[in-house]
Amino acid sequence: MVAALTRIFGVHNLALAEDVVQDAFCRALEVWKFQGVPQNSSAWLMRTAKNRAIDVLRRERRVRAFAPELEGLLESEWTLVPTVDELLTANAIKDDQLRMMFSCCQPRLREQAQVALVLHLLCGFTVGEIANAFLSGRAAIEKRISRAKKVLAGSKRLFDLTDRDFKARLSAVQRALYLLFNEGYHGASSESAVRAELCAEAMRLTSLLIDHPLTSIPSTRALYALMCLNAARLPARVDSDGNLTTLYVQDRSRWNRGLLTQGLRLMDSAAAGPELSEYHVEAAIAAVHAGASGVGETDWASIVALYDTLMSIRQTPVVGLNRAIAIAQAEGPARGLEEIHAIRDRHRLASYPFYQAALGELELRAGNIQVARAHFEGAHALARNSMERTFMQQRIDACDPFKEKLTR
Repeated sequence: MVAALTRIFGVHNLALAEDVVQDAFCRALEVWKFQGVPQNSSAWLMRTAKNRAIDVLRRERRVRAFAPELEGLLESEWTLVPTVDELLTANAIKDDQLRMMFSCCQPRLREQAQVALVLHLLCGFTVGEIANAFLSGRAAIEKRISRAKKVLAGSKRLFDLTDRDFKARLSAVQRALYLLFNEGYHGASSESAVRAELCAEAMRLTSLLIDHPLTSIPSTRALYALMCLNAARLPARVDSDGNLTTLYVQDRSRWNRGLLTQGLRLMDSAAAGPELSEYHVEAAIAAVHAGASGVGETDWASIVALYDTLMSIRQTPVVGLNRAIAIAQAEGPARGLEEIHAIRDRHRLASYPFYQAALGELELRAGNIQVARAHFEGAHALARNSMERTFMQQRIDACDPFKEKLTR
């Protein structure tokens, strides 16, 4: 809705587009309370926003400049409503979302600011969710988004995919969608550790890139392959009691075979050409897991080698942590702990609960029960929702039988 209205109002009126969308949601809160949620709630919201937008255009077209390429069409009552109707069709909205994604990736903005803007405007992320995705502070992200909006407002129209700097913007768009999927798969929401709707939204937006000839390049297909392979595991991420399950204990019969097949097919398609992106490597890691019938049959040596390659492309603390866990599976807990303690910028993981949980798991396997318990308690204190708290409590409880057995 924001993308479509920004196309009509002009990027310099981004705040107005957001206000109109907010008005539509406020109207929904008022009406649905008494009339119930309509069967097609999205269409209801879009229609409400459209009517509100037409009112704004009629009232302010003499005092406010809107999208310059539409100026003549919006001035006449004969063409105003048909123009708005045409710009709010499904195909037009699909195009506007693509253009908005690329508009957010303004070269004057740093990549993190570009990504934050895409997540905020197109994906509906709150400032808190974006802060957690970046392992950053809420205040810093709030300032970053505010500054980025001011830069974006300096444009008069949404980005055209035929513009010269199209390729330079694509990587930031891909990164934003990658973070959106990850936030759904194992994110920082206070509501739930798994939010399948965010994964679905990331896949929907990535499919817009796949469907466009200019954006359907090998790295985009590799990104979509990664999403398919990981989304295939979503049905097993939570057990029948609503508790989180790790990869090591998941019921693999619940994995979505259709998505696994689609992901592997996309990987073959992404292999065309010389490009090797981080998404290629991560998809390859996911494919190794997908091909194993269980943890014991997993080719951990290949996964470690792939993480080594990934570290050469994008060296981050989270990648380093995942690599260390894979090394622990291949070479034992002592080596895994050694690699965790060697992670560069390890302090950035201080607020990440699964960093403490990983330390706890490896210490537990090494027989250091009290140390493991302390790490699990630290992870429990950092847990971001009830699912994570329950999971961490289970790991704390798991230390007790080990302790009793060793005491005997």
